[in-house]
Amino acid sequence: MPPWVWGLLLLGPVGAFALNGGLPQPPADVDRSTPAATAAGFLDAAHARDAGRAPHYLDLSRMPPEQQAEEGLRLARRLVVVMDRTLWLDFARIGKEPAGPGERARREVLGQVATARGPQDIVLERVDAEGGPVWVFSADTVGAIDTLFQEHGSPLLEMLPPVFFTRPLWVLEAWQWLGLGLVLVAAWALGRLGEAVTLRVGARAAGLTKSGWDDELLAAGRGSIRYVLAGVLAAAGARLLKLPPPAQGAVDLGARSVIIVAAALFLLRFLTRAARFVEAKVAQSPEGTDVARVRGLRTQLAILRRVVEVAVVLVAASLLLLQFEAVRNVGVSLLASAGIAGLAIGLAAQKSLSTLLAGIQLSITQPMRIGDTVIIENEWGWVEEITLTYVVVKVWDLRRLVIPITQFLEKPFQNWSKVSPDILGTAELYVDFRTDVAGVRAELKRILEQESEGLWDGKAQGLQVTDLSERTMKLRALVSCSDAGKAWDLRCLVREKLVAWLQAQPHGLPLLRAEATPLPFPEEKAAGPALLPARVGNNARVEPQR
Repeated sequence: MPPWVWGLLLLGPVGAFALNGGLPQPPADVDRSTPAATAAGFLDAAHARDAGRAPHYLDLSRMPPEQQAEEGLRLARRLVVVMDRTLWLDFARIGKEPAGPGERARREVLGQVATARGPQDIVLERVDAEGGPVWVFSADTVGAIDTLFQEHGSPLLEMLPPVFFTRPLWVLEAWQWLGLGLVLVAAWALGRLGEAVTLRVGARAAGLTKSGWDDELLAAGRGSIRYVLAGVLAAAGARLLKLPPPAQGAVDLGARSVIIVAAALFLLRFLTRAARFVEAKVAQSPEGTDVARVRGLRTQLAILRRVVEVAVVLVAASLLLLQFEAVRNVGVSLLASAGIAGLAIGLAAQKSLSTLLAGIQLSITQPMRIGDTVIIENEWGWVEEITLTYVVVKVWDLRRLVIPITQFLEKPFQNWSKVSPDILGTAELYVDFRTDVAGVRAELKRILEQESEGLWDGKAQGLQVTDLSERTMKLRALVSCSDAGKAWDLRCLVREKLVAWLQAQPHGLPLLRAEATPLPFPEEKAAGPALLPARVGNNARVEPQR
């Protein structure tokens, strides 16, 4: 090495060989003693566009001194944009000592930035300065700033006034908050527009088909498509802003959550509309006259729809929770103790699981269906609602009887419309032995044909003597109706009309007969109770109270 070079080295880093010789003396608040202090100080100064501090954190020794002040601020602005968009610093891992062991004694790699030619290291280097060794961004990193900015920056950012580059909240500067707000508004507007276009085009396409499923699909998508499109557009638009990794991750998390919820709501709406569509199709078909088949299909659809709805909600909730790292860690830790926990949960939820399985079994075997007439717990009513855990029976007096679904599988109950709602009803009367049974039978027929008001279905009717006692004769009137409700009303009508007819007959209603036996007068007997003398005509008929 020539002697003059050694002389310059002995004189120290002055002139062109001094660190950033073209810059004035660094302010007192510029701390470059450790890698962590340099990284934090540079981010603060560069975000504030502080021309007095930001260039001092860069190694500008490869450019002429007269350009270092102007170029230093420009490169600092560009570097902070690149770092905000591509590199998130973990200060817990950045050195906090003036010099570290080994390679870290003079070099600290903050991270890598992806480029078209490969990853570029962002390096802090410990160099000699007038006041002693300091940490600055290395000359190689400074030389690559323009190339990195071309790939990860935008010339528009250099045209904005400095007020847009302050960091008012979280990790985003003012221009990034403004851009994110515009992206969200644009995504919502485009989502609504996209939904309207999709529904209109879909409606025209559906009009060309005879199937009604496409109409139900479009109706279920109304209100959900906009959220899906808005979520996709928001996530894509945020990437155009090249937000810092935490901010981009938060936007992606929100967009995914909105899409998951919108998709779940779409599926729930479609399931509801599909069940109604199938019921309407069956009701309009020739098989719609089969009431039992319609009720069975309605019951199956109601229970299976609830099962699928529960599955959709569980899957959607799982997808939402699995987005969070804390939930995933909890899930992994729970799997480690799955043996004991699974056994405990299985024992605790045994009754709940059996109830759930009972609901599924009921939908398949169908011992009852929605609309069936049943008698359970000594109550008569109609099955109004069937869920996975209980059944609601609407009692005749408008009370609701809520019964666990397992009771219908474990205990007997009466189902008056299991096969068909047609039913036979009886009306029993107690009459005198001298009642004209044939006349009562004729009167019953007249009542059914002329005064039943449509309650009698015309299939069956009859009158029989079903029992005798020492005082009365028991008649049973048999009538048929299309359902249990009409049977009750017709039985009451038959009783009322037949009693009115019997009251008009001389020997219609039962009589209580008593007979007195002639006995001697009391003075003719030596002992015994005194009795009235028997007279002619003592036989009497005593009518019971009506």
